[in-house]
Amino acid sequence: MKKHNIGFISLGCAKNLVDSEIEMDCLIMNGCGITGDPEKADLLIVNTCGFLNSAIEESVGTINEFISKGKKVLVTGCLGKRADYVRRSCPGIVGVAGPQDYNEVLQQALGFLNSSGSASDSGIKLYTESLIPESSLTPPHYSYLKISEGCSNHCSYCVIPELRGPMVSRKADNILREAARKTEKGVREILIIAQDTAAYGKDLGNSDCTLDDGRSVRQDIVSLCEELGKLNIWIRLHYLYPYPVLDRLVELMSDRVILPYLDVPMQHASPRILKSMKRPGTVEKTLDRISKWRKTCPDITIRSTFIVGYPGETESDFEILLDFIKEAKLDRVGCFAYSDTPGALANSMPQLPDEVKEERLDRFMTLQQEISKNNLSAKVGRVLPVIVDGTDSMGRLYGRTMGDSPDIDGLVYILTDAEHRPGEIVSVRITDSDEYDLFGSESSD
Repeated sequence: MKKHNIGFISLGCAKNLVDSEIEMDCLIMNGCGITGDPEKADLLIVNTCGFLNSAIEESVGTINEFISKGKKVLVTGCLGKRADYVRRSCPGIVGVAGPQDYNEVLQQALGFLNSSGSASDSGIKLYTESLIPESSLTPPHYSYLKISEGCSNHCSYCVIPELRGPMVSRKADNILREAARKTEKGVREILIIAQDTAAYGKDLGNSDCTLDDGRSVRQDIVSLCEELGKLNIWIRLHYLYPYPVLDRLVELMSDRVILPYLDVPMQHASPRILKSMKRPGTVEKTLDRISKWRKTCPDITIRSTFIVGYPGETESDFEILLDFIKEAKLDRVGCFAYSDTPGALANSMPQLPDEVKEERLDRFMTLQQEISKNNLSAKVGRVLPVIVDGTDSMGRLYGRTMGDSPDIDGLVYILTDAEHRPGEIVSVRITDSDEYDLFGSESSD
């Protein structure tokens, strides 16, 4: 019997990437093969993003591109929650399923491949929460680990609760089992992700969980990080809502239990805009917290994201944001011009002209670029641990510091006569810098 080959296209965020890895495992368990070449796939599964209009356009464009090439496409992911829209926009798809709907994807895929159009549970090895993913869509030395699904916040610009439901945390024993398995396979950096990472375990009542070795661990983000830190690899946290518990996490960073990397999407600084966004925070309190974090952990890297051109944002609101950026001097910053999110409350608010949004985005990024340049220049002369990622097209060895996450932050270009494999951690003396990257030589110090 022919072994069917399945191809995957994973769009959007790292949470989608993890979903794709799980779906790959489910299909492999049921006798399918996986191909990295879409042209060789008997069925192509496109894991979509449906958060912004631009992401929806990319998803629909990708699906229709492959359909036009004669490929059979099954759609999943956030856009799959709008199944009728997907079918209208992408005639010719073989099926559609929502995000983290692993068994629905599995059944639809096997049903199509078996030419029956559907598949019953009989004889199918279904996904269960005990599954430890083996497939990987990242390089072997780092991996994403999702600790919860969904979100119970209701920010006015966001529809994640509608797309992925309220927050549901995984059991701690399952998370730690997966982390241990990744480490056994050679992963040297685990990136912890969720929609609301710092709230981990709240939906479980922060109850205790019995681990495989018989010990009990409290199911909260601090206790989880303490356990993960025992793996003696890099543990990096992403998407931390600014809860009070961040102060305790920064203490763990100072003790090197987890990486000194704090990713806190602040979104804005104007109290009026934050209130409209249904986000917490005031400028003074946030600046005080940043100062406290830096005193607790002097080597901390603080990353954040912001939205400019939000509905109703005045020039005064924007100036408050710029003043905050000047004062905070954040290390890594992403910024986006507000874009409609289908179904978001903010869509009904007065919108700003696109040219105003783009002008403010340019002003923001010009300022932040100078801040980033100054922050990085202060690292010149220091010796930093760097995890090797690979060699670029010019033959330069490159990697990342503790303060740099894959794909979204900067790189370190390393001058060395030695050969190093991805995942190795080397000491690098920093000799130069620019707006986003560092340059240095391997050091024996």
